[in-house]
Amino acid sequence: MCSRCERPVSVCYCAAITTIETRSRIVILQHPREAGMPIGTAHMASLCLPQASVHVGTAWDESDVLAAACADPTRPPVLLYPGPDARDILREPPPAPVTLVVVDGTWSQARTLVRDNPRLAALPCYAFHAPEPSNYRIRREPCDEYVSTIEALMHVLGAIEGEPERFRALRRPMDAMVDAQIRAQQTAAAPEKRVPRLRTRPKLTPHERLPVEVRDRYEDLVLVMADANAWPHGTSERAFGDELIVWTALRPSTGEHLSSLVAPRHPLAPNIPGYVGFSAAELLAGGSVEEMLSAFVDFLRPTDVVASWGHHALRLLQDCGGTLPGPFLDLSATARLLTNRKAGSIEAHAAAAGIEATHDPQRGRAGRRVALLRGILDAWRALAPEAPSAG
Repeated sequence: MCSRCERPVSVCYCAAITTIETRSRIVILQHPREAGMPIGTAHMASLCLPQASVHVGTAWDESDVLAAACADPTRPPVLLYPGPDARDILREPPPAPVTLVVVDGTWSQARTLVRDNPRLAALPCYAFHAPEPSNYRIRREPCDEYVSTIEALMHVLGAIEGEPERFRALRRPMDAMVDAQIRAQQTAAAPEKRVPRLRTRPKLTPHERLPVEVRDRYEDLVLVMADANAWPHGTSERAFGDELIVWTALRPSTGEHLSSLVAPRHPLAPNIPGYVGFSAAELLAGGSVEEMLSAFVDFLRPTDVVASWGHHALRLLQDCGGTLPGPFLDLSATARLLTNRKAGSIEAHAAAAGIEATHDPQRGRAGRRVALLRGILDAWRALAPEAPSAG
C-alpha cells in the first residue's frame, strides 16, 4: 500500500500528482460512506491542492469546520451544489479568492447532507454544466454530464482563479488511477467475468467506526432530549409551530442531570401533557426560556460535546434562541454506520439490539429517552477491544 495515495502500489497514481497553489480555500465535506471508497477523488484533490482539506461527517451546521469556512471575510464562502437557485459558476464566477465548500458523496448522499444542514444550504450556491464528458469510467454516474469531485474542481477553480489551463493538471492523477484500475481488471487472474472491487483499506471494526467523541471523549459527552408543545396538523393553532417545553440533559460519565420545564407561550395542545409525561399544571407553571437556557449554559463545560438522537432537540433549542458553545454529535448517524441500515427511533433501535436503559430515568418522556440513549451509548462503548493481558 502507498501511504500517500492509499492505493495498492500496483495502481499508485502519485507520479501523476501535480501541486497547484490557489488563492481560494477548498473545504470538502465528505459523507462517511464515501470516505471508504477506494476510487474516490476527494483525497486525490487534497494531495494536489495545498489549500484543500477533507472533513468526514454528516452534521455540519454547528461544526467548527463550517464556522471557520464562514469566518474569513477575505475569502467568503460559496457552496458548489446544484440547488434550485444556483448560479452558473463557469459563466458568472464569484470574484476570487473564495472559500469553496464542496459536498462529496453520491448524489443521494449530497442531497441529504445539504437538506439536513440548513446553515450549509444557506450559503451562496453555484453549479455548472460540464463542458466536456467525464473520464471517470470506473464508476457509474446517474447522468452522462455528471463528473467526479476532482473534475468538478478542475472546471470550477479554473473559472474562479481565471486560469483554466493551469487546473487541467488536476485530472492527471485521476486519469492515471482510471487507466491503472482498468488494466488491473483486464489482467486479473480470477476466472469470473465480474472482477470484484479491490478493498484498499482494512475493514473497520464496529469499535473503529465509533466517533472519536464516543471512544476517547466520553467524559465530555452531554446527552440531550427535548419535547415540544405541538398542535396537530389541520388545526388553526398549528400555525404557532413547535415550541420547546421540556429540556433534559445528562452527563453519562458522572450521572449529573438537568431537567427544565418551560411554560408554553401559546395554548397548550390537549394531548401534550400525556405525551410528554407532565401534567398541564406542571407545564404551565414552568420557567422562562431564558431561565432554561441559563441553566443549560451553567451545566455545560468548555470542552463538552452535546449529543442527541437526530437533530430534533437541537432545532427546538435554536428556535427558542439557544446555541451550542461547541460541536454537536448526531448519534442516530452513528447507529446507521454501525448497522448499515436506517436507525429508526431510539426505542426501535434499542429494542432491535436488546439494549435497556443503564441510568434511572428522570421524569417524563425526554427523561426516559435520554436514559435509554445512555444505555445505547454504553453498549457501543462495550465494543471497545480488550487491552492485551500482561501474561
